[in-house]
Amino acid sequence: MSQAPRIVRTIKALRASVGAWRMAGETIALVPTMGALHDGHLSLVKLARRKARRVVVSIFVNPTQFAPNEDLGRYPRDEAGDRAKLGHAGTDLIWSPVPEEMYPDGFATTIVPKGAAEPLEGEFRPNHFSGVATVCTKLFSQVKPDFAVFGEKDYQQLCVIRQIVRDLNLPLKILPAPISRDRDGLARSSRNAYLTADERATAPALNRAIKGIAAIVAKGGPVNKAIEVATNDLITAGFRKVDYIAVRDAETLATYRPKSGRPARVLAAAWLGNTRLIDNVPV
Repeated sequence: MSQAPRIVRTIKALRASVGAWRMAGETIALVPTMGALHDGHLSLVKLARRKARRVVVSIFVNPTQFAPNEDLGRYPRDEAGDRAKLGHAGTDLIWSPVPEEMYPDGFATTIVPKGAAEPLEGEFRPNHFSGVATVCTKLFSQVKPDFAVFGEKDYQQLCVIRQIVRDLNLPLKILPAPISRDRDGLARSSRNAYLTADERATAPALNRAIKGIAAIVAKGGPVNKAIEVATNDLITAGFRKVDYIAVRDAETLATYRPKSGRPARVLAAAWLGNTRLIDNVPV
């Protein structure tokens, strides 16, 4: 049986462990998470394990990336279950600080990314990527990893993190991991636990809708019409509201130009009951 990894909760203890690995010449990979781990998270850990000698998984429900009306208070938490899963996945250390360790009294510095952070989620959750950018930059500074693994499920987040690492010349490589899906196509997410049985049966319609748009875009078909039809289909299927469905440049998230020859991505966010689902597929 795999041994449960050690949990550290202070920067001093974290740096002691990481420093010893560095002294031994070992490479380090970081997998940032907010806990409530599922198979999608564990696939990130396995990728990290293949790339580095040591794997650190951070578990921190970051308050600065939640708006006042969002689900910070009820976000799923299961430290004991997470620790057991990470032991089986080959994690060396869990970095799980309390908010006061990450944001002590007097904390007054925030990173505000532009570019890839501005459209889509940036419009619907205006301060979200500022919180993400700040906490991830702090994690990179604390752990000093050679690699950090981010899933493509949060595709815009991946683009924003790549942009930050590039713009600030941070000394690490960002590794993307494919979206982990259930058999019916639903992207795995901790928030899927909020879905009722009926909602869970409806949820895969989001993936089907954006796959259909991707197929139309690939053939040079009418993008706006495809998005309109997909939006109506989702509402008919039982979705309460569609925040956006968009075809974007896969690297910059700028408006997609069909004749550019650049890769494209279809991204979507929609409400099913009280649960907000996001998904994306390549064209």
